[in-house]
Amino acid sequence: MKLHEYQAKQIFAQNGIKIPKGKLAKSVEEVEAIVREFGKAVLKSQVLVGGRGKAGGIKLVNSVDEAVEKAKELFGKEIKGHLVEKIYVEEQLDIDREMYVGFTLDRANKGIAAIVSSIGGMNIEEIAAKHPDKIARKTINPKWGLWDYQIRELLYESNMPKEYFKEVFGIIKKLYNVMIKYEAELTEINPLVVTKDGEVIAADARLNIDDNALYRHKDLAELKDYTEIDQLERIAEQKGLNYVKLDGNIGVIANGAGMSMATMDLIYLEGGKPANFLDIGGGASAELVKEAMSIILQDKNVKVIFINIFGGITRCDQVAEGLIKALSEMKVGIPIVLRLAGTNEEEGRKMIEEFLKQTKEEIVLVETMEEGAKKAVELAR
Repeated sequence: MKLHEYQAKQIFAQNGIKIPKGKLAKSVEEVEAIVREFGKAVLKSQVLVGGRGKAGGIKLVNSVDEAVEKAKELFGKEIKGHLVEKIYVEEQLDIDREMYVGFTLDRANKGIAAIVSSIGGMNIEEIAAKHPDKIARKTINPKWGLWDYQIRELLYESNMPKEYFKEVFGIIKKLYNVMIKYEAELTEINPLVVTKDGEVIAADARLNIDDNALYRHKDLAELKDYTEIDQLERIAEQKGLNYVKLDGNIGVIANGAGMSMATMDLIYLEGGKPANFLDIGGGASAELVKEAMSIILQDKNVKVIFINIFGGITRCDQVAEGLIKALSEMKVGIPIVLRLAGTNEEEGRKMIEEFLKQTKEEIVLVETMEEGAKKAVELAR
């Protein structure tokens, strides 16, 4: 779960990291009132996507009139598919230097990657490519935690100016504590700025929380912004389905994340494009299969549905029952390619074959997932 900048900054501040003075605005009038209080300000579009600045989503304003004009431009603006509905109004900082501090999961090394750079304000990938001598990276073993000597090594290896060691040392430690405390997948400050007065302040903030940990952080779960989530993904989440919308035309229903990914890969190999990732899980009931069909059918781009089931815990007869129920209660109107293999496979197939005698719906039964992917791509064309 991604948090907005203003939400992440509130958490940073609660954990001892200094942030600029700022307030959230949901209308032009609120922006006007806040800028009257602050004077010079920065208007920051609150959208859950990177690269806001380059996309014109951040504006410096030096007067109330200018703030009103820029706020009118920003509200309703689309940034990389995200609509601006909130603006974080922040005091302008007199910046002398920009740096970078961040932590992210390092799955390859089964740890947490600590990344520090003595320059910031751009993508960390750009820093690594253009200024490799200004960036340092270490893998932290979460069992032992972040040690002081590791922070010192990060500071030295990133060529951090020694006059900032003490302040940045403390911020790195606090940011790591945020990572662990809130079970985050990513947390970063870019830029971490030094003002002309010598203050070290988090001028931006990112905090992504592991969805699987949200049940332990009810207060964070309440911060989730559903306006930033695709509506079909929101419905699927409420139904307990793992769904991600894509831009293809072949709807995919499979049991298990691995099976879903393999199904999508086969569709790509056959020259098609999946319209979604949809995993109904290991023990999907007939009702869940019906819900999965309902969600897929709401995507107007879908021209064919490929249901790929390998029954272990999931029973093929239950999948067949759910499919029959869905087809009996809703208008489908597009072909379905169905592969049933594993537990109660024969019973499931017989149920579908009997149903086909009573319906005009087009269901193509296939033996293998390779055959199914090929047929689905053919029908989509």
